[in-house]
This record gives sequence, structure tokens and C-alpha cells, in this order.
Amino acid sequence: MATDYDAPRKTEEDTESIQALQERVPDKLSGVVDAEDADNLGSLELAGQDLANVELDVVVLPPQADEFTCVECFLVKHRSQVDHETKLGSVCQECSR
Repeated sequence: MATDYDAPRKTEEDTESIQALQERVPDKLSGVVDAEDADNLGSLELAGQDLANVELDVVVLPPQADEFTCVECFLVKHRSQVDHETKLGSVCQECSR
């Protein structure tokens, strides 16, 4: 059975007014903080906030014995994702496609 995608999908009775939709959907841009976010203020990001002075504590681990660094994309991947070896090193399956 062919479907006419240009035909109107809703009738006048099915459509809601814009006011009814606005009442049903919360305003994401209102400055109201959700109760869950109020407990964890460290994860709250503000639009346009300058994060230049923020220090991050990140632990960087060297590649493990079962990992390799792809010479094409420079990502550390598991040994099971090696596609082939080159003179420079290993190439992952995604880069060899």
C-alpha cells in the first residue's frame, strides 16, 4: 500500500495550541535549577561561563599490555581491534576501512 507523505497527518482536532504545549513542556532556559542539580553544583555549566581558571584532576594511564596506539587516528585501542601492522606501528580496524 502506497503512503502519501505529503498528506496532512493531523486534523484540526488533534492539534494542540501553542499555549497548551508550553504549559506541558518546562522552559529549559528559565534559570530554575532542578532539585537533583542543586545537590551537585559542580556539574552545573552556565552558558558563556569562562572556564580558563578551572583546574581538572585527570589521571593518565600509559597504554596497557593489551592495548596499542593506532598510527592513523592516534587513539589507544584494545589489541583485538588491530587490523594490520605497518613499519610505523599498528592500524586499527576503523582506520583501515
